Amino acid sequence: MKMQDPAIRPKNEDRGITPWSVAFGSAVAMIVCNGPITLFTFGVLVGSITSQFGWRRATLASAVLAAHIGGAVMMPFRGALLDRFGTRRLVLTSICGFALLFACVALLPANPAAFIAVYALIGVVGAGHSTLPYSRVVSTWFRERRGLALGISLAGVGIGSALIPQVARVLIAHYGWRGAYSGLAVLVLIVALPAVGLLVHDPSTKGTYGLPPRVTTTDSGLSLRQSLSTPQFWMLAIILFLVAAAVNGTTAHLVPMLADRGISTAVATTALSASGLALIGGRVISGFCLDRFYAPLVAAAFFLVPLVGLCLLWANGGIGMSLIAAVLLGTGIGAEVDIMSFLLVKYFGLKHYGSIYGALLALFTLGSGLGPWLVSLPYDHLGSYTLALLGCGLSLSLASGLVVALGPYKFD
Repeated sequence: MKMQDPAIRPKNEDRGITPWSVAFGSAVAMIVCNGPITLFTFGVLVGSITSQFGWRRATLASAVLAAHIGGAVMMPFRGALLDRFGTRRLVLTSICGFALLFACVALLPANPAAFIAVYALIGVVGAGHSTLPYSRVVSTWFRERRGLALGISLAGVGIGSALIPQVARVLIAHYGWRGAYSGLAVLVLIVALPAVGLLVHDPSTKGTYGLPPRVTTTDSGLSLRQSLSTPQFWMLAIILFLVAAAVNGTTAHLVPMLADRGISTAVATTALSASGLALIGGRVISGFCLDRFYAPLVAAAFFLVPLVGLCLLWANGGIGMSLIAAVLLGTGIGAEVDIMSFLLVKYFGLKHYGSIYGALLALFTLGSGLGPWLVSLPYDHLGSYTLALLGCGLSLSLASGLVVALGPYKFD
């Protein structure tokens, strides 16, 4: 490419910021974002906390639910703020608040109400350190390779989902569950702050024409109010809620579910990490496919993958089948957020991406929080996860059927 006149070179390009560096910085930050830290540590921490306090699993699942409800309430507001003020400052503030609140859990007494309340605040603040801001900023930098870029950047969640449970297990072994909360809070700060501060910037509003052709602008698209009047919005909302509740609900209970079958905690945590590693592959592969094939069909196929994993868990076939099931569940988790981000642009445009994504992510987040709680109920009353696995399978089947009915794209 011919060297550009420095006088018209975009400001972000002067700083060494490129579309792919933004995607990389977002991936690093999402290793320790709300999802891996809050949801994927649940299965590892639940045993130590319930053993010390004598709480039921549904009590801790209620805390995760409270976090997701708090996040769901805040997502539309966070999205609107991102559309108005951009990404970097809001995300940096959220990272600090999220880490501080997570560290506060280590100081809590044996009071379920206090535990649930702090988790609710974690969800409120963590909405600003979720996939919402990072998906938005990456989507605004890319057009031709948007699916792949989203897959690569959101793969950071997969890396975190694979590593963070292992980190939590080691911290618990050496410092107890309270030390684990403090250690994870510090990890959030030392990983996310530099990544966002140095690499995650919005495209410059002046001179973006000088950037490579794959960079896009945000001048077309529906408003949130207009989107709410379309059938595609509500279909996507239902689809995302069902997928989030089924896949994340099962994943949150994967470690205790396998432990109940006589599998050691170390092996069960390894299965959860395998799910996280599969999440990386699911995101990259789904992103690659989204750029080349009709996205609703890609989504339907990827929603059926975790359904096979649920069938394997239901069959209770031992360690090998459990590991395969975890991988299939992770593949489904890996695809769901990429698909949501990609479909949002295709059906609603980029002009009000943050607001619309925030509204959809609110329902996705609510499903992610309700899932672990709903999955815990049959266990607490029947001593088995069989009924919960059946319900999750039906949810995924319905979501896969609905997504193919979205219709043709509305925007490029």
